[in-house]
Order: sequence, then structure tokens, then C-alpha cells
Amino acid sequence: MKIALCFIISYDHILNKEHIWRDWIKTNEDIINVYFYYKEIKKIKSEWILQHTLPEDYIQKTSYFHVIPAYISLMKYAIIHDNKNQWFCFLTDSCCPIISPKRFRYLFYKYYNKSIMSWKQAWWNIHYHKRGNLALLPEEYRLGNDSWFILKSEDVTRCLNFVKNKPELTNLICKGGLANESLFAIILQSYNELKNVISSVTHMTDWNRMSSPTSPHLFVKGDEMDIKFIERFLKENKFTIFIRKISPEFPDEIIHKYIYRGSSEFTDRFFIQQISFFQFNMVVYVIIFSSLLYIFIVVFLLLG
Repeated sequence: MKIALCFIISYDHILNKEHIWRDWIKTNEDIINVYFYYKEIKKIKSEWILQHTLPEDYIQKTSYFHVIPAYISLMKYAIIHDNKNQWFCFLTDSCCPIISPKRFRYLFYKYYNKSIMSWKQAWWNIHYHKRGNLALLPEEYRLGNDSWFILKSEDVTRCLNFVKNKPELTNLICKGGLANESLFAIILQSYNELKNVISSVTHMTDWNRMSSPTSPHLFVKGDEMDIKFIERFLKENKFTIFIRKISPEFPDEIIHKYIYRGSSEFTDRFFIQQISFFQFNMVVYVIIFSSLLYIFIVVFLLLG
């Protein structure tokens, strides 16, 4: 099983903390694939990013209000590029890991068969704000979801099938704008699978100190308020893996504090999770064989 890190980049076509990402990924490179969706490949200067970009025929026109094609292209390519991809993590250029590689691996092995996406009934006035055109949908589909989340491969397949088989409904939702804040919850609800999703935040975001009317707080200084928020969020949200929005100027040492500090509370469970399915099966086979051998010897001695 593997994890697909699916980045959507634009504007400067960079990762704000590329060097941290590369080091963090290297620890788990045996189970991680990296993919980048972009707008203009000529703007990409990083050789590392260029090594992981989608083929140009997967690139479609996107905008702030219409980014669904980027999600779908990442799903389409990643699922055929490596059929071992089990988790699909959707990320932006301002995302950064905020937990240790070991913790990340532990969460994957424990919850590989679950999608993790915070969702609920739409929190905006659907008759005033047209996003997702939810007012035109039945009550059960008037839903909202976090824009950045993790989907298991089975749910990615459901998303691709929905978009393919229900293009008119997909277009209706997309035409309302900001469809990435509703479409995925709607799709899983249509398959009666939304109830099986872990409704939890995976991307730490501070919406209380917004940097603009539509954007969350931009972490720049790493001041006391930032630290308090990070500490509290990690404590209250056990599925937190990433943080956004991180500025290039945000102190690296603060991020390192969280992704490289001791994580003894997870270490034992982490190493237990490292036992692969083949190793586990081998243990089972040995136990069964030993039991049968013991029974055979006992019977042989009794009959003898």
C-alpha cells in the first residue's frame, strides 16, 4: 500500500517549504508517491517538482472558483500510475507537514481503509450564496466538506465514476463555484458512503485570524499566538497531519520541532504497524503448523 501526495500549485509554482517536504517524505519514501498539478509548467523552476508533475494532457483550465478539474486529474493519473496508491492526500503549495514521519506512517497503517474528511451540512445560506448550487439539490445533498482532505482509493474510484456517469449533475454543482467545498461529500453521500468517512480535520487551519475575507490565517512569524494555536489544534484534533497556510518566511525550526520531536507515545504502535501483511500471515502459518504438529505428535504417542 502507498500514499499519493497530490499537490495543486499555481501562481509562483513553488512549494513554500519544499526542503522540509523533501526531507519529511524521504523517511517514508517506500510508501509515498508525489504528484503535482500545475497551471503553467514553464513557471516551475524546481527540478524536484518537475520530476513529479502530471503529464500536460492531464492539465485543464482552473481558477480559484473552479478547481475541481485539478482534483479529478490528480485522481485519474495517480490511480493508474501506481495501483498500490491507497490514500490520496490533497495539498496546496502552502501546506506543510506538522507531525513526524513515524506518526504519519502509523496513521496510514491504522486507517488505510478510511477516508478522512471533515464534512457537515452546508454552513452558509444556500439561497444567498450560490456556491455549489446547493439550493438546486435535494436536502440530503446540501453538504459542505473541507477543501483539503484524504480519500481512500475506493472513494477516489467513486468520485471518478460519479463525474463520468453524472456529468450534468457534476457541472451543475461546479457552475455554482467553489465546488470543492461540497462535491466530494455529495458524491460519497450519493453512494451511501459518507457515513463511513472519518469526519475530522487533516489540515490544520486558523480561520479565526483570517488574512482576507476568503483566506485563513497565514503563518509567517511563528509568534506566541501561532505556537499556542498549533499546540491546541494538535491536542484537539488527532488526525491532524498537515498545516496551512505556511509562508516561506515561517521559521523552519518551529516546524522541525513538531515533525522531529520525540513521539514515544506512538513509537511502539508504529513498529507494530511495520509488520507487513506477509509477515503477519507468516506468523499465523507458523502458529497453525506448530499446533497441527503438536496434535500429530500427541495422537501418535497415544496410539503407539
